[in-house]
Amino acid sequence: MTYLVPALILAGCGILAGVLLTVAAKVFYVEVDERIGKISEALPQANCGACGYAGCADYASAIIEKGAPTNLCRPGGSEAAGKIAAILGKAAEDVVPMVAVVHCNGDCNATQKDFVFTGVKSCKAAKRFYAGDGACKYGCIGLGDCAEVCEHDAVKIENGVAKIIPSLCGACGQCAAACPNHLISIKPLNKHIDVLCSSAANGKATKLACKNGCIGCKICEKKCPTGAITVSDFHASIDYEKCTGCGECMNACPVKVIHSCEK
Repeated sequence: MTYLVPALILAGCGILAGVLLTVAAKVFYVEVDERIGKISEALPQANCGACGYAGCADYASAIIEKGAPTNLCRPGGSEAAGKIAAILGKAAEDVVPMVAVVHCNGDCNATQKDFVFTGVKSCKAAKRFYAGDGACKYGCIGLGDCAEVCEHDAVKIENGVAKIIPSLCGACGQCAAACPNHLISIKPLNKHIDVLCSSAANGKATKLACKNGCIGCKICEKKCPTGAITVSDFHASIDYEKCTGCGECMNACPVKVIHSCEK
């Protein structure tokens, strides 16, 4: 009897707890639309956040519960959008192919290092020391943080500068998030004119630091027939929604910092 009573009490507590958990599960049960799981499976599970949601599961929930567009998954592209549309029984929405671009062309032939960085091979680590080891404090540090996070192997470091391989790029934005100098943006794949400089220094200082830098002369801004290119903080930038790819800015640029990056 010494052991029987405690055992019965323990068993009773276990049974009571099981009953309470079962009742709670029934009372607080929230029905989940089975389409959410199917949509999540149709996504590439990159969980990159490029769609504007926390991950693939969150995006799938937003499509069903909030009516989010079905064409926001950049890595999945048209294939994922088509699968989602099929699950919902609706026509697939158009997907604009996107690609990453590095706004820097300060390679080893155009600029130089201020000092030899011997720490951890990381752009973020190097930036903590005098804003990086390069003469241009706005340019590509070239230690490959962007390449490290790219799951598609679409980023390569060539001659000290990150380069994007468009055919491999999923436009997930992971490389852009990893760059401490914010040199990478995501643009429509069919837009080929890019400004390959992000320097916010004045023209004289930029040219002293990098031969390939933008001097902020605004000639490109004046030549653009659609107002797609503007100069602020001493460097030009392109509004890809307005850009027609005519090449007027590229032809007018006296320092050739604007390139046609069509592959």
